[in-house]
Amino acid sequence: MPFVMTVDQRGSRRSADRVPGVLAALSGVATVLRFERTAGDEFQGVLDDPVVVVDVVRRLVRDGGWSVGIGAGPVQTPLPGSTRAGAGAAFIAARAAVEAAKRRPVRVAVRGVVADPAADAQAVLTALAALVERRSEQAWEAIGLVEAGRTQAEAATELRISRQAVGQRLAAGLWEVERDLCPAAARLLARAVG
Repeated sequence: MPFVMTVDQRGSRRSADRVPGVLAALSGVATVLRFERTAGDEFQGVLDDPVVVVDVVRRLVRDGGWSVGIGAGPVQTPLPGSTRAGAGAAFIAARAAVEAAKRRPVRVAVRGVVADPAADAQAVLTALAALVERRSEQAWEAIGLVEAGRTQAEAATELRISRQAVGQRLAAGLWEVERDLCPAAARLLARAVG
């Protein structure tokens, strides 16, 4: 179930090249073909797990400054050794998606072999991205600890705040909403492949 992610740095002519840093940050992500620079300020990777795709979108949106395109569909096999040499419908869809993402207020777009689930996945990922973009650092601190396996009481101790304050940070960060959106987006991406 291939997904191609094409990601472009926004405003790269006015700022430093951030591609090497994000490639290092994504080096541990499970991919079929690793993320690599494809041209200028753009990079691309091939993944086979829609849950991982959603996680990468979340990470890129939190990092800020990226237009993210996701193409869902087949790729030519056998796969080459490099993402840059890949071909197939998912690559074409990812190119169209990143171009569409550049024109969207929340810079995420999905194109797939099956159009309706791709559009639905884009809608859910847009909601997720909007939520992530607006989250405070205090909410991220609490969410990071809870997602790492800490209880709210343990997170409170580590942050030196009350357990109720941790709960308030999770609520203000809409963590429960995010926990609903992520699996829904992954299911819709899987359907967009065809």
